[in-house]
Amino acid sequence: MKKSSFVAMILGMIGGLFSALGMCMCLLPQWNAFRPGVVLGCVGVVILLATVVVWRKMERKDPIHLSSKTFISIILGVIGILALGVGMCLVMVWDKLVFGIIVGIIGIVLLVSLIPFIKGLQ
Repeated sequence: MKKSSFVAMILGMIGGLFSALGMCMCLLPQWNAFRPGVVLGCVGVVILLATVVVWRKMERKDPIHLSSKTFISIILGVIGILALGVGMCLVMVWDKLVFGIIVGIIGIVLLVSLIPFIKGLQ
């Protein structure tokens, strides 16, 4: 395993744990820690974004150039993630099983559609 992959794996794990713990703090009313959960989730997202920058620098790759295709793929990914999360919340928090599953499937379809959008079909 290359050093850059190992560093990216460790930073990704730390960022993912911070994000997951922040989501748990926000979604579990028993913990009564909504605001600290938001802060912890944001710290996790910042660590995950820093992971991309650190990995690209260690691999000696050019920085990501923001083109219209990059911007659209970011927006599509964010919408897909939010739809999947809202679907999970509808099922687990608000007991709306059928509607939550439909919204979650829409989110999954949006996320899977990123693969042909970014890589293209051959």
